[in-house]
Amino acid sequence: MSLTGQSITVLGAGIAGLACARALALRGARVTVLEQADAIREVGAGLQISPNGAAVLRALGLGAALDRAGLAAAGVRLIDGPTARPVLSMDFRHRDFRLLHRADLIALLLDGAREAGVEMRLLHRIETVDLTGARPRIVTAQGAAMVPDLLIGADGLHSRTRAALNGAAAPVFTGQVAWRAVLPEADNPAPVAEVHMAPGRHLVSYPLRGGTQRNIVAVEERNRWVEESWSLRDDPMALRLAFATFSPRVRGWLDRIEEVHLWGLFRHPVARRWHGERAVLLGDAAHPTLPFLAQGANMALEDAWVLADCLARHDPPEAGFAAYQQARSARCARIVAASAANARAYHLASPLREIAHLGLRIGGRIAPQAALRRFDWLYGLDVTAA
Repeated sequence: MSLTGQSITVLGAGIAGLACARALALRGARVTVLEQADAIREVGAGLQISPNGAAVLRALGLGAALDRAGLAAAGVRLIDGPTARPVLSMDFRHRDFRLLHRADLIALLLDGAREAGVEMRLLHRIETVDLTGARPRIVTAQGAAMVPDLLIGADGLHSRTRAALNGAAAPVFTGQVAWRAVLPEADNPAPVAEVHMAPGRHLVSYPLRGGTQRNIVAVEERNRWVEESWSLRDDPMALRLAFATFSPRVRGWLDRIEEVHLWGLFRHPVARRWHGERAVLLGDAAHPTLPFLAQGANMALEDAWVLADCLARHDPPEAGFAAYQQARSARCARIVAASAANARAYHLASPLREIAHLGLRIGGRIAPQAALRRFDWLYGLDVTAA
């Protein structure tokens, strides 16, 4: 259908919502984004944009902003956590990988959405989403009711739109928790993502913001349940104790952390229904994923492009929604499964750990690019050219 003049409401001003808002507005739609917060402010920590996500940002006309905000990643290194012995290196220098702060990505997407004419409405916390009628009906915490022409639920992990389509979800605690922190960096480090591995835990680190900051994400297996929340704080000492056997390099980073957040990692099923009567899911609302392939933001960007493209090419909108789910569901399910598998590989215990690390070292010497080529199915897809 022609999107020119079409009125579309997006719930959520995260990566998925803002990217989709710009994609739709560039095609002529009148887009309104509803965000529950009082400001679209700095949240989260670092993230990695891989070539599949970068392709979307460039197709949206945001390539120059991405280059300014993100460091060009030179590669990733797998390292034995306690000994600091190298296990495997993968070279990213000829691929479009970027390391950037989540807040900087949100800022460039927000600027892009506003430049395209998207209307932003803050302080719109949605309490109910009703999809039983001919048009969606949403009600805010203040009691105001709205009936959008088309509703895009980019409302995250605890999506009201997903619940309206699929019923209440029952996420399963993975037995893993993650700490995240950002600390100042003065050593002008190489733009490399490091994964320090040990039995039952691993730590990922890479520089941000021109090398002036360092991102830390540390994961530990444990039986104690922890809330699935990005705002829960923890004592930095708990993080230091959990990684006390790691190398001096890692312990040096952790000793400088003054503020750290902790959240539980839960496995959510990919939504069975992504769309209903004039309503559709986007990003984490449809397919929450664990962070072990660094694909959450990239999946959101892919979704945003594909949904806008499908709506522009199909009429009525439900046909576009169906084409979007068909195009995305199998790929997203594969990424979710691969992310979960990566966590297990990082946390191997003896003797499998030593066997696996030896195999990676030998493979890295014999065929240096083979490990990265295993992910061509992931990084090699450009949805803007499909």
